[in-house]
Amino acid sequence: MATRAKRAGEDRLIKKYPNRRLYDTKTSAYVTLSDIKNLVMTGEVFSVVDAKTEDDLTRNILLQIILEEEAGGAPVFSTQMLSQIIRFYGNSMQGLMGTYLEKTMQSFVDIHHKLGDQSQGVGAGSSPEAWAKMMSLQNPLMQGLMGSYMDQSKELFVKMQEQMQGSQSLFGGFPFTAHTNKTEKE
Repeated sequence: MATRAKRAGEDRLIKKYPNRRLYDTKTSAYVTLSDIKNLVMTGEVFSVVDAKTEDDLTRNILLQIILEEEAGGAPVFSTQMLSQIIRFYGNSMQGLMGTYLEKTMQSFVDIHHKLGDQSQGVGAGSSPEAWAKMMSLQNPLMQGLMGSYMDQSKELFVKMQEQMQGSQSLFGGFPFTAHTNKTEKE
């Protein structure tokens, strides 16, 4: 396991003890996964470390929260998507897949924020019915936007792959030979 790496601006440390309890060193209190989920939701920077070894357990805890969320209601990930993600482990494209998912998620968040900024015209004093109506319209719009974005990303990836294959054949006509240090005399 990786040893804890200090992140810039990090001021929240959660220690995980052998009894599986989580201790927040900022509040000097034991916390639950639900409490950690709330830290994520509020954008708080934190890390979770093993109290004894100081191994970084942040990813493990975040995966645990995702697992609980997926089991508890309307899942984000379909079985097909999870299967496809699993297939990328150990594959030469594993690193690219992680980067691609991260950038796609950031684009999704950016689009969501932009729509949220535009919806502020509805006003804080609007009725719950108005907000519900706006949100019901936003969901199909988001699905449409993301569908278009994903189609464009797929087309771009296919073109990039074709160009890479084309570049391999580009150098096929050159007579590359092993370099020798011998000089020829005529």
